[in-house]
Formats: sequence, structure tokens, C-alpha cells
Amino acid sequence: MANPNASAPEFLPETGPDEQVPVLAASIEQRRHQIFPVLTEREVARLLRFGTVRTYGNGVRILEAGYTRFGMVLVLKGRMAAYRYDGLGNSAFVIEHGPGEFTAEVSQLAGRPSLVNVTAVGSVEALVIPADQLRALVIAEAELGERIVRALILRRVNLLELGSGGPVLVAPPGQPALFHMQSFLTANGHPHTVLDPRNDETAQALCEHYQPTADDWPLVVCPDGSVLKNPSNVEMGRCLGMSRELPAEKVWDVIVVGAGPAGLATAVYAGSEGLSVLALEARAFGGQAAASARIENYLGFPTGISGRALAGRAHVQAMKFGVELAIPLAATHLACHAVPLALDLVDGQRVRGRSVVLSCGARYRRPSLANIKQFEGRGIYYWASRIEANLCVDATVILVGGGNSAGQAAVFLSTHARKVHMLVRGDGLKSTMSAYLIERIRATANIELHTHTEIVALEGDDEGLKGVRWRNNNSLSEKDVNVSRVFLFIGADPNTDWLDGCGVEVDKQGFIRTGDAVQAAPCRLDATGAPVRSSLETSVPGVFAIGDVRAGSTKRVAAGVGEGAQVVSQIHAYLASLPVAG
Repeated sequence: MANPNASAPEFLPETGPDEQVPVLAASIEQRRHQIFPVLTEREVARLLRFGTVRTYGNGVRILEAGYTRFGMVLVLKGRMAAYRYDGLGNSAFVIEHGPGEFTAEVSQLAGRPSLVNVTAVGSVEALVIPADQLRALVIAEAELGERIVRALILRRVNLLELGSGGPVLVAPPGQPALFHMQSFLTANGHPHTVLDPRNDETAQALCEHYQPTADDWPLVVCPDGSVLKNPSNVEMGRCLGMSRELPAEKVWDVIVVGAGPAGLATAVYAGSEGLSVLALEARAFGGQAAASARIENYLGFPTGISGRALAGRAHVQAMKFGVELAIPLAATHLACHAVPLALDLVDGQRVRGRSVVLSCGARYRRPSLANIKQFEGRGIYYWASRIEANLCVDATVILVGGGNSAGQAAVFLSTHARKVHMLVRGDGLKSTMSAYLIERIRATANIELHTHTEIVALEGDDEGLKGVRWRNNNSLSEKDVNVSRVFLFIGADPNTDWLDGCGVEVDKQGFIRTGDAVQAAPCRLDATGAPVRSSLETSVPGVFAIGDVRAGSTKRVAAGVGEGAQVVSQIHAYLASLPVAG
């Protein structure tokens, strides 16, 4: 069953110069030569040094969904067949590969488990390339590597559009936890299928066996066949191989906390320069920028790019350069005085690094409304992706906020909703939003701007939000509006609570001070005994802060990416100052 909420159009990177995915279903066949390229004998010969030649008898399972972590399997002789598998025992033929063809998709760059079963058809001789060697291949063989990476990306797009591969979510429509799980998977560009137990026999049988209570939805069938009840994001990440047990003995050159644009830039630049990099992200790569429906002032994209597509490209680059991306895995404590530095993680692991980059960003604020948590995911949203937009078709919605993200979301939602009421406390948008977005909002007939206005009450029941009351703070008049979808983009607080007691200095708002702004802590000393602190270094030597979480930073995607690149040179200088390990 295809997933109607799949959002490949917002997620994945470009597939060639000036050419962007999404690839719509109708065009998949037209691009078959890119999705399933056939390598020549000479090209195959160039790849032999990256893998091991193995033979398989007829019917032997070469790849097993949810388990096998090969980077790529290239057919030398014979044929092998790929099948989609959903963990429930259902299998569907995808394609048969012959000599010069290979099986893999983009997550194999990171050594994640296969999403398909692959079986030998007759006797097969194949080149098995592990994930680390696949990354080495795409770097060393630039032209050939580009074709291979394009194929890997397009295969993931195909899976997303078909809604096949990955986990199966089982729950009746409208369950808040189901919405949150779909949102999590979509934000991470992971294919999945949703089954309604009211009309699907397989889902009904699963429910009869597990007898889920109201708190157990959704049931999640992992690719390996295991079944979870309403799993946390961390449990889901383990189910899919997105995060795994990290080597406790390893000391990373750089640990990046937060994989928004700034953190991803650090990961890409540091990884490309040969540093060992671990990137931790609590929810999904891209951070708040991924919620931007279209960024039109980012250099090099004159027609604009969605935040999710930009983040998707950076994510693939990071995997290409060998960055270990652990998603979703939040840091809960930074041991600033440990040597080397140490981070405790939400799942109980501890990781160590010679340097740490804090790019943990900021989170949207909740208004002071008593019952707001009751409706989160059931009418209250802090994100405007395709999943949320699909809930708003021909409906009236409210969007609160006056920044660029709010403007982009309003324009995006206006293409789905019948009416978008945009509420701001100030007297307009000029001081908080880019001029091009203001003009677009003015030109959009179904967006109505309400100035000096805020929501003062929410109404609803167990099924979700039913209405709101807003107030004009000039006239003090109030109005009740029947609406079931409200989007909040009302400023952000820094994600720094977890640093309490560590020694990283923050300002009164909780943003991290760096460089000359640091007040209390002494600088480290250079080789001559002179005090030194890099411009992005915090009060703790070897701990750097970039992007939205840094005090005084420019809250723009381009600025975050720039700091992410800049900090790598400062990390090199810091690492060079450390004593040589004996």
C-alpha cells in the first residue's frame, strides 16, 4: 500500500547539474538508465580493487532486509533478483540484475541494513563492496562515483514514492503518536507504509495477536520482523539501523551535537579533510531549516530550494565522507573536564572526542496556553511539511509568527488550505521578514494578515483541536474561530539546558558565548604561554559553538553554514595544540 504522505519532493538532493529530484512516478521509467545503470567491463575492472569476489548458489539469499549491511553488490556473472520486503512476510519483485548491474541504495553509504531481499538466480559471481570501500570508491572514481551516487539517491526516491521498504506502521487514522512517527520518518527521508486495521486484513491479524491498548498505537513492524508498541524515536532509530552501538573505546576527532545546516557543514568539511567525525541529532537532520518550504535567498539557488532538500544533499555528502551520523540520539550531558571530552547520550552510551562542536540550535517556543500540549500533533504543529499540509486541504488554518520561516510556511500552506490566517503581535512584517516574502504574502489572495493579534484560548476534545479564540491587543476585541489546524512559528529558545553545570558560559537568554564575548573563564594558553581563544570557541577549551545556539550569531541558513565551515580550521588549530599522545 503506497504511503500518501511520502514527501520525496521536499527531501532529496539534486541528481545532476541544475537538475533536482523529486522524480515523479511517471518519470521513473524515463530515468531507468540512471536508476539502474549497466557498467561496462572496463568500469567493472576499475571497481575490483574495492571489494571481494564471492560466489552464490541458486536461491541463496545475498542480502536480507533489516540485517545485511553490505555497501554494494555488483553482478559479475549470472543474475540476482531484488524483492521489497515489509517485515510481515510480504514480498514483491522489484527487478532482476545481470552482469554490470548492482544492488544498493543511498543508506548503504553509511552501512545501514538493506531495505530489500536479494536472491541469486542460478549460479552468481558477484563483487561485494563493504560500506567503507563504497565511500572510498565514490571519492576515488569521481565520474563513475557520481553515476553510482545518483543511482543510489534515485532508488531511495523510488522507494519513498512507492511507500515501500522500511517499517510498517499500524494504527487507526488520527492517532497522535502515529502522526509523530510519520513526521519523524518523513523528516529523515525514510520509506514506510501505513496500514489501517479497520480495513486491512494483515493489520487486523497483527492487532488480534498483540492486543494493543490506546497507549500502544502505532504498532511498528521493523524490517527484521520484530514488532514494537508505540516506540520512542530512539527505539525507532535502532529498529531501522539509523543509530547503533557506538564504539566506547574510540576517541573521535570531532563530535558535532546537532545536524542542522551549521552542524552538517562542520561534518562535511571535517570529514572531507580526513578527521573522524560523529554527528549526533535528536530528531532529524536539517534542524529548523528543514521546515522551510522554500529558501530563495540562499546563494546559488535562484529559483529557491526547500530546507529539506538542502539538508538532504548535505546529509548524503556527510555519508560520502565517512561521517558517523547517529539519529535520533540526543546528548544529555557534556563532561567538560574529562580528558578527552566526553558526552553522555540519551540511550546510556558515553562517547569521547578531542573536540566538540555545539550546533544544537534552538526550539520553537510554546505560547502560554494551559492546554496546548493536549493538542500537539492533533491540531497544533511546529512544522509545515507535506504531511501537515495534506491535513489542511480545503480547510481554514491559522499560522502564528512573523519571521522568514513563518512566511515560507504560510505561502506553502496557502497552496493546500482554503484560507490561511496569519497572526502577528507587531504592526506588520517589515522588521522581521524578508521583503520578497512580504510581497508574496500580499500577492496571495487566501492569506490574511492580522496584526497586533494573538491566540488566547484553545478549544477541543480527545479527538483534537476544534477552535481557537484570538484577541486584537489594540482594540481588545476577541473572536472565536472554528479551526482545527494551528501552526506556531513564534521565536526560539536555545537548546542549552543540558549543558547546566558543565562550565560552558551562556548569556542571559541561554545562548552560548564564544570568542571575545566569553567573560568569566580564562583562555587556554598557546605554546608561548600567551592566552588564546578562537572566535567560535566557548569558555571550555576544545568546545566550540556555531549557528543559532551561539550568542550574537546571524539567524540565517547561510550564516550557519559559513560558521560550520569556519569552525573546522579552528578545530585543526586546536588539535595541533594538544600534546602528542604517548
